[in-house]
Amino acid sequence: MRAGPTSILLAALGLSSVPMMASARDFGTFGPTWSIAEPDLLAVIKARLEAARQSGKLEAMNQRFVEATEASVRRPHAVAGITPATSDRRWGFDPSVTLSQDIRDARGHLIAAQGQRFNPLNHLNLAHSFAFIDGDSAEERDWALRQGATDKLWIVLVKGSPTDLMKATQRRFYFDQMGSLTGKFGIAHTPALLVQQGDHLDIREVALARNGERSGERR
Repeated sequence: MRAGPTSILLAALGLSSVPMMASARDFGTFGPTWSIAEPDLLAVIKARLEAARQSGKLEAMNQRFVEATEASVRRPHAVAGITPATSDRRWGFDPSVTLSQDIRDARGHLIAAQGQRFNPLNHLNLAHSFAFIDGDSAEERDWALRQGATDKLWIVLVKGSPTDLMKATQRRFYFDQMGSLTGKFGIAHTPALLVQQGDHLDIREVALARNGERSGERR
């Protein structure tokens, strides 16, 4: 019988067509062996927490955590990269988006179709305008308080303590966490004012008089 291609391939690789289990051998143990003795991770953590509780370190850690949390609420981290305006700047912002799916009203009527360019300001009005300020600047705080009443204007800090200002003025203040709003609208300097103008947002940065300098504010 002539050897087939499979037999030739096995022979070339030094393998046998006989099942491997038939030729298995016990070659004994080479070198010492040890059983796995790794401690249980959860048990280690539990033991360390218990030791910290008994020594009072755990309570101290909890207290530091509470104090740090309260401090971050009273005074969040300042938005990076925002500086005082040294010249006036004004631009428009188009909030239009391209829809990834249909928008329908409560009765199922089509408002806007998938793929359509949709501007929400054509269908609703902003309830508030927004003033962005450095809450540590007296000039910017005074400027913001002159821009509108509480029910018409939301004052948003990029730096400072909103809770301290609320206590001092009896007015609500907000904070631009992680710069999400200033980043979205391209605001790089304060103070800045954002208001709706028809189907777009009107944004302006205002250079104020600081330390006796002449104001560049445009009203």
